[in-house]
Amino acid sequence: MAESMILERLEGVRIRFEEVAQLITDPSVIADVKRYIQLNKEYKNLEPIAEAHKKYKQIISNIADARAILEVEKDPEMREMAKMELDELEDQVEPLEDEIKILLLPADPEDAKNAILEIRAGTGGDEASIFAGDLFRMYTKFCESRGWKMEVSNISEGTSGGYKEIVASVTGNGVYGILKYESGVHRVQRVPQTETQGRIHTSAATVAVLPEAEEFDIDLRESDIRRDEFCSSGPGGQSVNTTYSAIRLTHIPSGIVVQCQDQKSKLKNLDKAMAELRTRLYNMEYQKYLDEIASKRKTLVSTGDRSAKIRTYNWPQGRVTDHRINLTLYNLSAIIDGDIDEIIDKLQLEENAERLKEAGM
Repeated sequence: MAESMILERLEGVRIRFEEVAQLITDPSVIADVKRYIQLNKEYKNLEPIAEAHKKYKQIISNIADARAILEVEKDPEMREMAKMELDELEDQVEPLEDEIKILLLPADPEDAKNAILEIRAGTGGDEASIFAGDLFRMYTKFCESRGWKMEVSNISEGTSGGYKEIVASVTGNGVYGILKYESGVHRVQRVPQTETQGRIHTSAATVAVLPEAEEFDIDLRESDIRRDEFCSSGPGGQSVNTTYSAIRLTHIPSGIVVQCQDQKSKLKNLDKAMAELRTRLYNMEYQKYLDEIASKRKTLVSTGDRSAKIRTYNWPQGRVTDHRINLTLYNLSAIIDGDIDEIIDKLQLEENAERLKEAGM
């Protein structure tokens, strides 16, 4: 992308950024909660581009000044200083242009959302449940390292440890945009604790990451929801099995069922179940978009495609392979302990390269 084209597009962003900055201080906009939230999000998305514009303009201006000095300056020492400054400035241009190209790509509005993370044991019996537990611990550690908050809403424990299924909400800055790469089938190759012959078994667990719907994303009618209350089971304290605090919601038109039982408070369980129901309804529509882009980008697997194998964790070799980008790392113990930043960074780089190609940049 030529310098003039970059400056033209950045100028358009700058104008819009200043418009939005004015709008979010307008009392009539502040009174309109939905619009105010949307404009605040737009402001946050535009801010880094506006900053990059300022920096880019300054560098281009400084390059022009350095070149002007070289044209007229006769003093060798001054010319050398100007030449050094020019070389330094010109080295900054290409990396900044690459950064700007990515910033100018249309942001997926879902990326800024919180997420619902669900992990289900797949093929492999008890070992699959144990592996689902390993994955949940991995994501728990990863979320902690990011300063995100994770809250479990539903849990079904495996008979020998781990989970048959576990669902949690993850809240923080840009959660979905980072965790979305984890959707798909995760496969493990190792010798199970119950294996007496020392043979390596292959088991699997499915991870789904859904962008959490906000209240104004979905209009839920009470008449469409059947609510059931029941006794909680599993961890939760002495009173967990003696009070009807667990909530099951059935959305009659779609048949979607969600339940929450991890809180002692019926109201808290209801709030979390409603949030999950909104998310699942919202994702019925979002799925169409996911299916479309997943067919174009190897970095993403649509959450509906439960059979797509994305990653293998091989214990005997201490190896993790992400099959979408043919990435193999030999630090399994660190990865399973939550250090998945390198994998996600490389997936993001690959996706950005694919998006730049789509945009013709």
